[in-house]
Amino acid sequence: MRTRTLMGAQNCGFGPASVLVAVSRLLSGHERVFVGDGIAAEFARRNAAAFDGVHELTDPYGNGAALLDRLLANSDQVVSVMDADLVLRSVVARRPVVLVDCLFGFWQHHRHSLARIRDLCATVPRASFAAARGHLAGLSPHERVLAAHVLADHSVVQNFPGISRRMAEFTEAGAEGVMHLTGPLVDLGGLKNAREGEPATGGAVSGGAVTGGPATGGGDYDLLINTGGFKNFLLDFEANNDYLRLIDRWIPDLLTDWPRFTRVLVCGGPYAGCRGGAHRSSGRWIDRRFLPQRELLPQVARTPHSLIAPGLSALNEATLLDRLPLGLHEQHYAHTFTIRNLADTLFGRQAARFADVLPGLVLPEDDYAGTEALASTAGRILKDDDLYARFRRTLNERIEQYLFLTPEQRRGGVAELRRVLDGPPAPSVIASILTV
Repeated sequence: MRTRTLMGAQNCGFGPASVLVAVSRLLSGHERVFVGDGIAAEFARRNAAAFDGVHELTDPYGNGAALLDRLLANSDQVVSVMDADLVLRSVVARRPVVLVDCLFGFWQHHRHSLARIRDLCATVPRASFAAARGHLAGLSPHERVLAAHVLADHSVVQNFPGISRRMAEFTEAGAEGVMHLTGPLVDLGGLKNAREGEPATGGAVSGGAVTGGPATGGGDYDLLINTGGFKNFLLDFEANNDYLRLIDRWIPDLLTDWPRFTRVLVCGGPYAGCRGGAHRSSGRWIDRRFLPQRELLPQVARTPHSLIAPGLSALNEATLLDRLPLGLHEQHYAHTFTIRNLADTLFGRQAARFADVLPGLVLPEDDYAGTEALASTAGRILKDDDLYARFRRTLNERIEQYLFLTPEQRRGGVAELRRVLDGPPAPSVIASILTV
């Protein structure tokens, strides 16, 4: 009889869900059951082959709670990727739970010390989820993730600058959870398959932004633009979506400024619906698609140039495919955190920033307020022709610097990212915890 493993991910962009899919593919001997809502469920459905069952919750704190309780009762163990409530539900249901975290150094604890969070976890009531959640109600969303690390039987943290310091803080605070460091939490099997194709080669260009040259390389596309999942606690495809509208406005200008790009793939969560489809203009193709992960990875491998929303999963996938992408402007505060902590790398130095357009831009050091400020900045640029012209010009400068990198510089940029993000191999770490 197979071990029944219930799996869920934080409903915030594609990062957590893509990590969950990567972990799930390492557990082929288990019966893997996904449960979740929102953008995490959309990603799970699009990558359903990674699971034996997919359950989408439309109301996780209402009618969906009964289904979630039944799934927990019928499971042997639980894997949560940064979903703090799923960890808490597992504790109440007395199910062993592993928390996987690809942003461990990101979570802030301004209201409470780690020692106070530990003490709250030690006295959490287990009579009901409502009682347990009420006990932790004074914690911020970030602090609830840190509490989940304390409550979980094991936690797996993906390496990133500052991780060792955060792990030491947990030890000093007396947190008793077993914590395991790992390298990139990505779909290694999908990456291996993607590498089997002949990748295109990207070198330096012969002209500037306006004069450009013909596309190079042997892939289907000569430019990949990956916006990621986009949707989170504030951003949505049809609300608070000025960032997406800004990208939509800019893509035709990109083609005007860079004639060398004749086939462009724009991919991500927003392009499953009305924004999806193929468009031809002046002999050029733009395809907007929401691809399953194992269809996207071959495109990453063979497309010579790529622009990505600066999420860690997309960055790890690119570097493990020997690709150096250019970071697009930040969608949310976690992207700001990523770029800031990679500032000493070629990727970090070259990444586009809204501060390029609005010099002196200061973001609130808060997840929600920082994301709100970024969304507002995108809206200002979209609506102001002078600011938009500066956005277009400064992004062209970033693209030109990126395209003029020599093959040696690209390889060096990939190598330094691999060094910074490396850690114990994920398969062996996961196998040491989640044995069949």
